[in-house]
Amino acid sequence: MSLPSPFTTVPDGLRVRIRLTPKAAADRIQGLIADDAGGVSLKIGVTAPPEDGKANAALIRLLAKSWKLPKSDLTIVLGMTDRRKTVEIAGDSGLLMRRLTDWLEMTA
Repeated sequence: MSLPSPFTTVPDGLRVRIRLTPKAAADRIQGLIADDAGGVSLKIGVTAPPEDGKANAALIRLLAKSWKLPKSDLTIVLGMTDRRKTVEIAGDSGLLMRRLTDWLEMTA
């Protein structure tokens, strides 16, 4: 793949770096954005406000719907109260990496 990837394999699945914008105009995945660490993150906006976990719940719903995965397979493992988040997807890391890399190339 020629583009840097927001995806990283872990033993029990895949981790995704995300830059979340709450109170956005629409719930949508906007593409890739360079992050502070020199990598890339998925830039995502949700209409939910950043209070009481509403934006985090909206993020999980949007990702599960976009990637056709059960919400129970997605967990925010870093950044619960930060715009920069890491979401872990449970499952076969190789299969998830291929599937989401293909998805990223189709949406880019």
